[in-house]
Parts: sequence; C-alpha cells; structure tokens
Amino acid sequence: MKIVITGGGTGGHFYPLIAVADKIIETSEERKLLSPTIYYLADKEYDRKLLLRKGIYFKKITAGKRRTYSSAKNILDVFKMAFGVIRTFFTMFSLYPDVVFTNGSYIAFPVLVACRILRIPVVVHSSDTVPGRVVLYGSKFADKISVAFKEASDDFREKDREKVAWLGNPVRDEIKKPLHNGAREFLELDTGIPTILILGGSSGAMAMNDAVVDALPKLLMRYNIIHQCGRDNHDEVFGRTEVVLYDHPYKGRYKLYPYLDDLAIRMSSGAAALVISRAGAGSIFEIAQWGLPAIVIPIPNDISRDQEKNAFAYARTGAATVMLQNNTTAGLLTSEIDRIVNDPTVQEEMKTAAKKFAKPNAAEEIANAVIDIGLSHEQS
Repeated sequence: MKIVITGGGTGGHFYPLIAVADKIIETSEERKLLSPTIYYLADKEYDRKLLLRKGIYFKKITAGKRRTYSSAKNILDVFKMAFGVIRTFFTMFSLYPDVVFTNGSYIAFPVLVACRILRIPVVVHSSDTVPGRVVLYGSKFADKISVAFKEASDDFREKDREKVAWLGNPVRDEIKKPLHNGAREFLELDTGIPTILILGGSSGAMAMNDAVVDALPKLLMRYNIIHQCGRDNHDEVFGRTEVVLYDHPYKGRYKLYPYLDDLAIRMSSGAAALVISRAGAGSIFEIAQWGLPAIVIPIPNDISRDQEKNAFAYARTGAATVMLQNNTTAGLLTSEIDRIVNDPTVQEEMKTAAKKFAKPNAAEEIANAVIDIGLSHEQS
C-alpha cells in the first residue's frame, strides 16, 4: 500500500503528519499487513533527518500562496499555482497512492486537485478551530474528515458533517510523556523553586520574547526559566538578556535555547509547573497531553486568523488563560504567572482540565481510518 501525507512546511503541520505516519507503520505491523510505503509531498523537507529515520520518502512539489491581504505576489502566485497543479498531477499519477492524508495549507492544494481528478481517496484533518480553505476544499470529496477542535465541525457543509470525527490533534509518541526523574539535574535547574517553560515555536515569536526578556529580572528571583526562543531569534534574544541580566544574582536560573529536541522537551515539560506558549494547535495539544497549566499568547488575528480562536477555545475548558499579544507586558505576565503558580487549587484545576481536553489516541484513530480507506482502494 502506498500512502501520501502532505501539509504546510511548519512544525504545526509537519509533526502531526509524522505522528500519523508513525501510527500507520505501527498499526500495519499489529494488523499483520504489508509495510506501507509513505511519501511526504511538500515544497521542503522541513526535517530531513527525521524523514530518513522514519523511512518516509520526500517528493518536492510547488504551489502558489493565496494571501488574505492585497499583494502583487498574489498575481504571480496564480501562475505558480497553475504550474504546481500540473507538475503535482504528474507526480501523483506516477505514484498513484492508495490514499492521501493531509492537514491542509496551500502546498496541499495541488495534491488534492490531483486526487479529485485521479479519484484517489482522501482523509483531511483540521488542526484549528477554523478549517483552512484547502481543508474545506478537500472536505467536499474526502472519504473522512477529522477535527482537532469540536468547534471546527460547524464550518463544513451540512452534507459533509456525517464524515466528520472529533479526534483531537496528533502528537508524536516521542514527546507525549514528560520525564520527571532527573529532569532538574539534566537541565541544571535550581531544585528549590518552580520552573516556567516558555515555548516560542519552532521559529520563535519576537513580540512574545520581548515581554519575557523584560520580565526576567523579577521572574528569576523566584523561578527557573526555560526559554525556547526560536532559531531565528536566538542571537537577538541572547544579546538582550546579556545586557538585562548582566549583574543579576540569579542569572544562572535562565536557560535559553534556540530549539528543544525530543529529549529536552520531555525533560523541560517534566520539570515545569507552567507553560507559556503561542496558540498553534500543535502546541496546545502537546501541553494538554503533558497535563500542565498554561498561559497562551496567540498571534494576532491580522497575522494568523486561527490562533486567537484556538486560544479562547482551549481557555474555555479551564486548562489555560489567554493574554493577547498587544496586552502582554512584563508586569501583567509576571502577575499572571504568580497567580497560577502560587495557588495549588488553580494549578490542580488547570491540570485536570488539560488532561480531560487531551485526546491521546488521535494519531492512532486517524491512522486506522487512513489504512482502512487505503486497503479498500487497493482491493478495488
């Protein structure tokens, strides 16, 4: 059986795809099926080493991007998209997979067009509270639709809703379980105080980083801070913190990383009392899986139409509080951290809500649907 996975070139799209691919391979073995061949179609590999380690083949495709704002690039990208659709059609024709799984983004559009023409079965997944345009397009002829947030179901056509299943967002097994034993020693943390984990995303979030850096002098008086600032912003954040913390007595409590690998993220989540994060679906479901209280700072609506709605949907469960980026100052951030960490009742309520929200079997359930549909196509 041949399976194609495809989605946008960000960690929020890439890693859930890999989580499902892992479960496809694992479930195929459990069901004593022939090992499937899995292809990842995108404009870039994103994590080449991980693809190689998983035995997933990369096929490069191209697509134009439709922007929500006025730009001359939109005109050029019409031609780029047309070229991408034609080129991807021939790639898909040569592969002719038994099923395609996608979580959307513009790069998946040419693949879905090819699927519609070639009558290749499709499973689509909406990671966010608001399904993207490509997911909505694919849902019209998809065999199955999965959603991470229950609210997303309402945005599909009424006749397509019978295909929708609320399964949550896939999280890789490698980072599901926090490591508590030895975490503080591994990360060289002060064992007598709580630890705050700050996740800026795979590429970082400079506005969020600015508020964190401004708050550091006060925060380090009573907390360890593990700060993933993003590779793109590391040098700038490092330079600022060297000035801000030049003669700070507890400078050693601040741990700055451009990126946290699988082991480091498990250790960090195992040591943390609270997580501060952006509101991408991937981040929210990882935090929920860890069962940790959270403060989420969504990217503003004029940049991302999804994150604020994701953030408030998660906050309504009681697992997190929301701070809008424009309102996030060092003082307010410090005050909210203190409020949560210093109140055991609030912490326990948020932990319980997070665990209740998490759907640990999302990847497995999606993988089973992909396999079943792929087998039906293979035998037809």
